[in-house]
Amino acid sequence: MVVEVVQKQRRSRGKNKAPKWTKPDDGVVSVMVLPLAVTDPGDLARLRKLFGAMWSIKRAVQRDARAKVDAYWTAYRERGRDGAKAVRQRLGLSRESLERCAYRHLEDSAHLKHHASKALAMHMADEVWNGVSRHLFSDATGHRSGRPKIGRPYDFTRIPGRARSHTTVNKWETFRLAGTLAGHLTAYADGGPYALMQPRRMPKPTVPYGQVPTGKLTAAGTARMRKATWWDHTGPLAVVFAGGPDSHRADLVLPVRIPQRPGQWKRVQHFLGNPDHWHKVDLVRRRKASAPSGWVYEAHLMVLSPGYSSPTVRRMREQAAALNRVGGVDGNVSNLSVVSFPALLDGGTPISTEITLADTEALKLEKEARKRRGRARALERSRRATNTAQYGLSKRQAVRAARRSENGLKPKAVHVPGGARAARSNGVPKQAYRQDRLSGSYRETRARQAEAATSAAEHRRHRARLVARQIIAAHGPVLVVEDCDIRTWYRLWGKRLSQTTPGMLIAALTVECKAAGGRLMRASTWSTALSQHCLCGERIRKTLRDRDHECPACGLVGKRDLVSAALAAFVRFTDVDDPKSAYLDTALSRQAQITYTQALEEALRESTTPSPNILPGAGRVAVPRQHRLGTSAPRTAEQRGRTTPDETPRGAHAGTFDSRPGRNPQLTLW
Repeated sequence: MVVEVVQKQRRSRGKNKAPKWTKPDDGVVSVMVLPLAVTDPGDLARLRKLFGAMWSIKRAVQRDARAKVDAYWTAYRERGRDGAKAVRQRLGLSRESLERCAYRHLEDSAHLKHHASKALAMHMADEVWNGVSRHLFSDATGHRSGRPKIGRPYDFTRIPGRARSHTTVNKWETFRLAGTLAGHLTAYADGGPYALMQPRRMPKPTVPYGQVPTGKLTAAGTARMRKATWWDHTGPLAVVFAGGPDSHRADLVLPVRIPQRPGQWKRVQHFLGNPDHWHKVDLVRRRKASAPSGWVYEAHLMVLSPGYSSPTVRRMREQAAALNRVGGVDGNVSNLSVVSFPALLDGGTPISTEITLADTEALKLEKEARKRRGRARALERSRRATNTAQYGLSKRQAVRAARRSENGLKPKAVHVPGGARAARSNGVPKQAYRQDRLSGSYRETRARQAEAATSAAEHRRHRARLVARQIIAAHGPVLVVEDCDIRTWYRLWGKRLSQTTPGMLIAALTVECKAAGGRLMRASTWSTALSQHCLCGERIRKTLRDRDHECPACGLVGKRDLVSAALAAFVRFTDVDDPKSAYLDTALSRQAQITYTQALEEALRESTTPSPNILPGAGRVAVPRQHRLGTSAPRTAEQRGRTTPDETPRGAHAGTFDSRPGRNPQLTLW
């Protein structure tokens, strides 16, 4: 007797028949960071368990994905016979398959269901799939990311939320932002000198009590009523994780503290003024040693609108777009050189800017490096003191122990052994570092180290944005830079690059040029060879040791980096999106050399846009001492002989930027 077994098909709701919702305004989105004022010990414990549960789910899905990726690359014969797509389908290498893996891990666990929900697990699986897809499929340039790796629990800092539905009313399944900006202002404005005065310990908002009308009528003609929910809350702003996976649990309510510093109100209104533009909320934690739990929590709100720009920044970008100049950028290990010309080479003068690391900034970076090395030594001492059995004695400690033994003295206890770690014959430690015991001071020092690293990175990004804005204000938003892979430079000059950050400056220039209506184009070094050419078109071979440019054909003398930046302004493209299609227009560069003879020579010798003003947290231009102090030294007879009536005198623009209409827009960097 044959029994036919009918397998039950997995139920699905089918394809959505409604039109697909798309982001308005060409998909332009922005993010605002909202600090969460969490002081309740119960809420802190619940947040800690939520992040722990989500880390467990992510780690489990990552392990499954790594195993599937390894099986995919091993089955090269099957991929050649049946195709890569068929192998991926068999192994379950897809977004839906990883989501089902996350569901199984959540359902099979006994404790994860008390803290995380299926919606959070689904979006965490989507995050894992994004990394897997970058490994499986190459990008437009033909590159693909490496094999997905499993990180550390302390590096897990973000829980992605689920976007709200813009087609269905009141549908926001994970983290939601409840309340209104007007209600927040009403609750925390006391009529004092400031418009907003938020207390240090902010109270948690509560769900409205009572019933509200639904907008529908009963058979008797009266309004239907329902119980009030968080959707009816119009008071202070708060991030709500409603209910969670357990129905008996209360809602997780996290009060929001909006910025109340002077000059922040317009920015707050831009992001929080229209609740219809709120799209998604991600829960993020950041290390802070002084916090009660060692972490501070933030809500990253994604808004369906462009980011906020102050009126000063917008006016600066408008003036930069009206300059009608074209320039070139040359990135180096120790500096960044920019030279620009009028677009039509009719009137005006070429100007140059050379950005280097100032002495005060170098001293500050050296001080931070000493602090960083001190924290690293403190961490090592703490680990050795807590795990003395894993380390041997140093040479000095061993000699002292032998001397005491020879003299018949009692052995002295060594609390911090200074020798090598106990290892096998192949050099692998006998005990893994993750199994070491760590003290409370070790964890606090590690938190301070992570906090200092985050602060330093934010400082570098802020400095790069400021410098990029000043560059486009002086040279315009149309720039050309060589297409170099700066990552390879770190093999030789890693320490210097970490101080000057040329890659971060070029990335900030790309954003600022686009915001001002221009573009930072990249030219291939193979087809242009800017450092090996002169403006007259002659090819001059130079090594990396040669930092000065001297042309025997035309007699042009200048700095190598400034000459390369000037040549980059005359690079043309067959296809602006393809760096390999770039070529150097030597006829146009020769015309510029003839038109701006004396002014060009002075621009290529040193920066012509100095400024004596130094702002906190920003770089400045390397200029002679007299220009830094705001004074002009007397010129030599040779320099006076080269001056023409059309040449701009030195120090004429050595002032701050005046953004008022009709003023000189040539801003110099500090």
